Amino acid sequence: MKLTLGSILLALGLWLMTAPTGAQTTRAYAPENLRSLSYNDQVRVISLEYSEQSNGRRIPDDQLRFYTDQVNRSNWTFSRIKQDIAQSLAGSGNVGPRPPVAGTILCQSTDNHSQRCTTPWRGPSRLVRQLSKKSCSQGSSWASDNGSITVWNGCRGEFAAARQVQPRPPIANDHRITCGSQDNRYQTCNWNAAYGQPQLSRQLSKSPCVSGRTWGYDSRGLWVNGGCRAEFSARSGAGPTGYSVTCASNDRKQTTCAWNTRYGRPRMLQQLSKTPCAEGTSWGYSGGASLWVSGGCRARFGVR
Repeated sequence: MKLTLGSILLALGLWLMTAPTGAQTTRAYAPENLRSLSYNDQVRVISLEYSEQSNGRRIPDDQLRFYTDQVNRSNWTFSRIKQDIAQSLAGSGNVGPRPPVAGTILCQSTDNHSQRCTTPWRGPSRLVRQLSKKSCSQGSSWASDNGSITVWNGCRGEFAAARQVQPRPPIANDHRITCGSQDNRYQTCNWNAAYGQPQLSRQLSKSPCVSGRTWGYDSRGLWVNGGCRAEFSARSGAGPTGYSVTCASNDRKQTTCAWNTRYGRPRMLQQLSKTPCAEGTSWGYSGGASLWVSGGCRARFGVR
């Protein structure tokens, strides 16, 4: 049979129209409603979208699980997934759309390396949700600055702008209260949160008052236990901004924690461990954006 040029072109066009999608393009495609796909197809399109945005990198397993959970539990759309991938890669040099100011961003430490992520809001940030198995603890595995978040030690989390904090009132008459545990019972006492966290000024009981064991401060207020009775006062060492960092040496190993250099040299405000924290021996600062602790020292550092 004699074939004309027109019939050959027509046959070629029909073949292109019926060829498998993968033969025409490798670009991820999915409907906005990812729940309409099977789980395996959800994994395929999310993995492919991540690979495209990251220039061929494989999506981390925990991030993939997070996305499939959001699709099936929170009805995340394909556009929302693409936006979140772009946000998570922004700190790695990949350019993606900036999220809305009222939203959140994903920041992750890959292979325990330090990673800096730019935020679309000004000022400090707060952790909304931890997404990694490794702990995200402020000062130990993440820190925020004006317009950026830094994560390390495998922390991966979702962050948002920190809530505005009312300025601390001046301590004209030195805010103090006495709180006591009667008959070794747990007792809470009212504390004006505007003055920040309290500090133990003077122990009045024979029973020891140890921070975190027989006295402390949390969302319920100032509390004492185990017979502790003491006088507590407002912290004068937290500085006008209230900036502080908690740093802990786990298993007596040396640990570095992020420190904002604009606050100058850190000072130990409160020892939180039984092991003594001595400057130059179990904690120190050599300048730059970090301080260190070792030998089991755990303490809160700030400025005076």
